[in-house]
Amino acid sequence: MDPVIVVGAGPVGLTLSLALAAQGVPSVVLDEDPGRDETRPARTVVLREDTAALVERLGYKALRDEGAHWTGWRSMRRKQLVRELRLGEDSPHGDPLPAPLHLPQHALMRGLRAAVAGQELVHMAPLSRIDTLEQDPAGVTVHTREPDSTWWRGSYLVGCDGARSTVRKLLDIRFPGRTAVERHAVAALRTDLPWPGEAVLHRLPPWRTGGAEVTARPLPDGAWRLDWLLPPRGELVTPDALITRVRDTLAGWCGGETPPYELLDTGVYTLHHRLARRWRVERAFLAGDAAHLLGALGTQGLDEGLRDAENLAWKLAQAWHHGASDVLLDSYQAERRAAVASRLRAADQSLPILRGGGGLRSIVPGSARGHDSLLADGHLGCGPLGAPPSYSHSPLAPAYAEAHTSVGTPPGAPVDDVRVTAPDGTTVRLRERLGRGRLLVVLIAPGTGVWDRRHWLTAGVMPRLVESVDALPVRGELLVTEAYPGAPAHTVLLIRPDGHLVASFGGVRPAELFAAADAVRGGAPRGSVRSDRTADIN
Repeated sequence: MDPVIVVGAGPVGLTLSLALAAQGVPSVVLDEDPGRDETRPARTVVLREDTAALVERLGYKALRDEGAHWTGWRSMRRKQLVRELRLGEDSPHGDPLPAPLHLPQHALMRGLRAAVAGQELVHMAPLSRIDTLEQDPAGVTVHTREPDSTWWRGSYLVGCDGARSTVRKLLDIRFPGRTAVERHAVAALRTDLPWPGEAVLHRLPPWRTGGAEVTARPLPDGAWRLDWLLPPRGELVTPDALITRVRDTLAGWCGGETPPYELLDTGVYTLHHRLARRWRVERAFLAGDAAHLLGALGTQGLDEGLRDAENLAWKLAQAWHHGASDVLLDSYQAERRAAVASRLRAADQSLPILRGGGGLRSIVPGSARGHDSLLADGHLGCGPLGAPPSYSHSPLAPAYAEAHTSVGTPPGAPVDDVRVTAPDGTTVRLRERLGRGRLLVVLIAPGTGVWDRRHWLTAGVMPRLVESVDALPVRGELLVTEAYPGAPAHTVLLIRPDGHLVASFGGVRPAELFAAADAVRGGAPRGSVRSDRTADIN
């Protein structure tokens, strides 16, 4: 079968190609401009725990060493400290607060390209600019004009070619939205600030050049990225004006005197909010900036692009190896477009409150603290502006069954990263078993950690559960864990390859487990004759 064609070799395209390779699917990456990974310290990315784990799992092993985990979050307004949080520790409610990972984008690209270089199933095609796209029932054909006129044949195609996506234009997909939602001046510098390791959000700072808002986010090696929110239009940021902002801001935070600093990089960038009308046209898909643009109020477009890649990879792998129904392939757009639309909607609803004058700001009681919470959500990956998506209304969700039982994770949400044990005795984190093209079946069995593996594999419900997993309509892997939040003993969890909970059952329920697994694959593949094995496993 022909490889998957990935158009674009940015972080999303490289991540998708690695995720496909991890599931045994070859790909060709058409890289229009392989020399664009320039070293720009002011161009950085913030990864949440789920997307950082994805990148690390795909081969960028030095990711956490080359990035900076924030140790805290500090919000200020004028001269007052509004909020201070410790990250990576327990909150008053007992839940760990997220600690985002911050690193330069060129470091991320370097790590992803190194991982691709060691992957035989990924073929990089440099200087390949697509200009023609044709589809037929068996695959996709594209033409590239540089450096030589070349035709490429693929089973599927994914456009990861950025905001000006050629693939999106060739598919005639509209890309409506809002232009210049926010503008920021940016500086990357090395200095000592009073809050080492902490991210800082300062609203209405009390110095002349502070503007409406300035943030400082730690980077590795004692560096920081500073962002100043600019008026939507009209303010020209000259190099001298930016240096003045740097000096005034550092002095304002360091007792009135500018500390020594080394300026590494500067820039001005404009954020847009856009959402493609369609993310799938037959065998062609969009992902990343080609499908959506967001980033206001601290939200991270790259996070969503990496989630696009993880969501789409296992579905294309299922289609490539076993065939797929339209329900499965259409679920990519249904799930991911709805998740990004929800994020954009939350940002658009918050912008008038946080950035406008008068209106709701003048009548909402306790607005300063409420506004701070909204902004913290976007930066920290919490709430409507930042939390990982839940696919509770997915077309792949199984029908309700009386055997379903509630646990601490609702159906469709990402599962907790608990420690699990495989039948071979290997004990790992649950996230390490994701992305292999298999459904995960997890039995909650307290005490197995101290039993000899030879005993618990043949005791209690295990033999029947092993038979049930072997009989699933798609490949599954059986795991055992001592405990899972909100789950009583002998609960069985069914988890998708991208880590979202499908269903949880009170005990071993072969027929219901089979039905849920069949729902996850979207039913039988097109053109196949479904063999209903439900009667064999009751």
